[in-house]
Amino acid sequence: MIDTHCHIDEEAFTPDREEVIARQQENGVQAMVVPGVNVASIDSVMAVCHAHPGYCYPALGLHPEDVKDNWQEQLAIVESAIRAHRDELVAVGEIGLDYYWDKTYKEAQKEVLRRQLLLARELNLPVILHNREATEDILTIVRECQMVNEKCPNGKLSGVFHCYSGSKETAQQILNMGFYLGIGGVLTFKNSKLGDTLKELDEMRRTSHLSPLTSHLLLETDAPYMAPVPHRGERNESRFIDHVAERLAQVFDCSKEEIIDQTNRNARLLFGIK
Repeated sequence: MIDTHCHIDEEAFTPDREEVIARQQENGVQAMVVPGVNVASIDSVMAVCHAHPGYCYPALGLHPEDVKDNWQEQLAIVESAIRAHRDELVAVGEIGLDYYWDKTYKEAQKEVLRRQLLLARELNLPVILHNREATEDILTIVRECQMVNEKCPNGKLSGVFHCYSGSKETAQQILNMGFYLGIGGVLTFKNSKLGDTLKELDEMRRTSHLSPLTSHLLLETDAPYMAPVPHRGERNESRFIDHVAERLAQVFDCSKEEIIDQTNRNARLLFGIK
């Protein structure tokens, strides 16, 4: 199993980080992508990935919730770090838009997203996108940046919409742009409609003679957050991704091993994980 979104560098893991990583390795987790969210996380992400090369893979970015009055200064530092660590990074992220808590910095969030998307294109890195109550804007900006040729005429913009839980119509737009859907603990929640959405979308794709939806999915945890059933309320860990894979297997009427094999291939393809 490959966890494509795990904040193993965060404070929640400080007391026992090494024990946690060892436990993941013992329970079938083959790799984890570790996204940065702000200036402070640059050092923590790189430190844990340097301590576990070939297992923890770094990404850096400025998260929308960290876009405040000093966003220009913060973004400049993050952009500089992305350039400095280009050869080590597997993605730019976690970046995106979040209008859930506060719309004060809505326009600033858009500008920060645009600049990081264009930087990712220039450096030929995929992106890890966070979207909360900003679907129309984020899709518009991603499309715009896919079309922009300035500085990167041959660059390609690709990536994953992290923690996907939207409609099949939105999912289809994301897939049409060549992006993946990141599937995590939400799929296992009692009142989640995500399983039905994915099944309907897969049936639509097969009817249209398109590739199976599983070839466009990634497994993720967002640890230490969003633990799946039966671990809701606990600190999330990468090994709990097994429950997400099991639920996906039920959705697509296949074996859990098939889900893991396919999503591992997808992760290796997108992020260049060996």
